[in-house]
Amino acid sequence: MQRDDMIKQQIIKIKKEKSIFIIAHYYQRTEVQEIADFIGDSYAMALAAKKAKEEKILVAGVDFMAETAAILCPEKTVLSPEPMATCPMADSVDIDEIKKYREENPETLIVSYVNTPASVKAVSDVCVTSSNAEKIASKLPPNRPILFIPDKNLADFIEKKIGRNMEKYPSFCPVHARVKTESIRFCKEKYPQAEVLVHPECAPEVVKMADYTGSTGGILNYATHSPKKSFIIGTEEGIFYALRQKRPDAEFILAVDELICPNMKSITLEKILYSLENEETVIKVPEDIREKAFNALDKMIRLSQ
Repeated sequence: MQRDDMIKQQIIKIKKEKSIFIIAHYYQRTEVQEIADFIGDSYAMALAAKKAKEEKILVAGVDFMAETAAILCPEKTVLSPEPMATCPMADSVDIDEIKKYREENPETLIVSYVNTPASVKAVSDVCVTSSNAEKIASKLPPNRPILFIPDKNLADFIEKKIGRNMEKYPSFCPVHARVKTESIRFCKEKYPQAEVLVHPECAPEVVKMADYTGSTGGILNYATHSPKKSFIIGTEEGIFYALRQKRPDAEFILAVDELICPNMKSITLEKILYSLENEETVIKVPEDIREKAFNALDKMIRLSQ
């Protein structure tokens, strides 16, 4: 028996014994997704944490995902197998700058992507994910200006969808930024029958070339139901595990070689096993921040219905 298989068996045994629910993002390593109780995008992960009957949850994702679970589920123990797994785009937000902006622009609604620290969510009016941002933004009062934090590309995508201008925080995802128009053009020339499916964190000029743009969950759903059998994928390669599970008959081509989020991939089976055995690291959010951040997340869930 290979080492990974042995560790998987240990993980499955311990999570059952301790009643620990494992939630993983689509961008995780294949072997991590294989031992998860739930796999999804940011929004689905948040709902899964909230709905889980278990009192202990392990989040296999970057830090803001574990924080989100801790914010929504204060009565539960939330574990992160790698607390140093972070998100460069989320970390780019200057909280002092946002607080100052809030004071100087009281009429502006602050809409924060879920890819933000708890401190940013706490000064936001509502949170969004790539799967629900269009729906939520379209429901906001039309007479109020909007500041969208932090992904300028997602903000641009939503602007075009709902026909409403938003002020954009100047940040972006460095992984999705690697998807260029030249890459899409090269893939289309090589695979002319393939549909192009990209994440809205990609640059506007890339989105313009796509047959479909949506969250990781949206991309998976589109590919699952499309009559096509060949797809060029413009998001992190971890989604290929779920895509191949849903469409074993289809061909999937990564838009750029090694389109990898190193922070997501820093979570390993060994780290998950250690976290389960020792119940480390417990993620806690200071209560004053948690309550305010909860309001923004709870509003997101309500407006998504």
